[in-house]
Amino acid sequence: MNLFDEYRQNITRRYFFSKGSHVLGTAALASLMGGINPLASANDAQSIGHPGAVLPNFPPKAKHVIYLHMVGGPPQMDLFDYKPVMNDYFDKDLPESVRMGQRLTTMTSGQSRFPIAPSKFKFSQHGPNGMWFSELLPWKAKMAGDMAFVRSMHTDAINHEPAISFMQTGNQVTGRPCLGAWTSYGLGSLNDNLPTFVVMVAKPTNTEQVQAISARLWSSGYLPGEHSAVSMRASGEPILFINNPSGVTSEIRRKTLDGLKQLNEITAEQLGDAETRTRIKQYELAFRMQSSVPELADVSKETEATLNLYGDEVKKPGSFAYTALMARRMVERGVRFVQIYHNNWDNHANIAGRLPDQCRDVDQACYGLVQDLKSRGLFDETLIIWGGEFGRTIYSQGGVTHENYGRDHHPRCFTMWMAGGGSKGGAVIGETDDFSYNIVKDPVQVSDFHATVLHLLGYDHERLTYPFQGLEARLTGVLPTRVVTELLA
Repeated sequence: MNLFDEYRQNITRRYFFSKGSHVLGTAALASLMGGINPLASANDAQSIGHPGAVLPNFPPKAKHVIYLHMVGGPPQMDLFDYKPVMNDYFDKDLPESVRMGQRLTTMTSGQSRFPIAPSKFKFSQHGPNGMWFSELLPWKAKMAGDMAFVRSMHTDAINHEPAISFMQTGNQVTGRPCLGAWTSYGLGSLNDNLPTFVVMVAKPTNTEQVQAISARLWSSGYLPGEHSAVSMRASGEPILFINNPSGVTSEIRRKTLDGLKQLNEITAEQLGDAETRTRIKQYELAFRMQSSVPELADVSKETEATLNLYGDEVKKPGSFAYTALMARRMVERGVRFVQIYHNNWDNHANIAGRLPDQCRDVDQACYGLVQDLKSRGLFDETLIIWGGEFGRTIYSQGGVTHENYGRDHHPRCFTMWMAGGGSKGGAVIGETDDFSYNIVKDPVQVSDFHATVLHLLGYDHERLTYPFQGLEARLTGVLPTRVVTELLA
């Protein structure tokens, strides 16, 4: 007996009945629908004019997402959440009435005191609602009217691994589908020759304390494997192993893939394995990308005026500015979701030395991205998201001086912003106390933010689901969640 026959004989009774449980009902429904197939697949949906796997619940305002994740947790009180009262508290202990027994990370749990460190940077107001910007962000300040701020984000996690997983996938346990995978699952592809979901990791100028990140953050989890991100390198060969090996021509590669496809189709037919069909699709996409990716990565035809928008660093492959330009090029060619990670925002020490470098890396590039999208008519249909996995503490990790200090992880409040894609430019949501420690108005949890993004993409977060382990699983989980309507244009 061969392995395939043995596998078929070993199918469990539970599996058999779960696969056949709706056969009679489906047949009856099909007869009532006059021949319309209620089991229409994603390909069938494409054939009737819809590009995605799941019909939107209402017309989407955003067709694309560019998510700029600042790995490590940017210090909100040094960038957007201006707290001048803290100047009177320099080097004084954080009141227990403010900390309220909050658990600490191992980095500061051994400290005998928690000295307050006011921001050493100057602030000024910009935009229609007078949003505060640090002097480190002069370019972002110019586009304050395009940005919608949430100053009252909060999370349940206090350490990086669960916090970044929570922000990306809606769950602190790794292995769940990320926001990009859900977008791919919902909206589908706009370009057969490029991935629906692409991730890039930018190289920070300063590398004092980078955090470990890996493909677990951009996996499809329990969704079909085709919705995982394709990792595109910002320097060197754009996608590993996409080029033919030495001595292998395109004709030989095509013939090889045709043979593999036939073998995989036999396996898929015998075992009904969805991942085998995903493998077939990915092989074919990789073959098509051999011609589309080199054209995508060739920025030599960009005008000098366009390059100047992003700043001098745009000419350095791997820089954040370069990845921001690549994100625009991808969106222009139909990529649905572009995720960019920029590392080294974990400011436990040396704020004075590190934070200016971080801001220089991203400030003008973000401004240039928005202006570039506007000039091409893509801004209104592209949602840009900027933020980290949590915020930072007002107290210093270690000692504090007027010239320098550090900050520990802080989950209770942090700032994120979005622009374009149906968001409300100039909106400012939420408020924190004088210590930028606790939220005093309009809290926004991570699931609220996810629900709002899905809403802009045309989906009710409670209805965009996938069957997994007996549940209709969704990005936002089962706890009460709201769409932050104040962020919507």
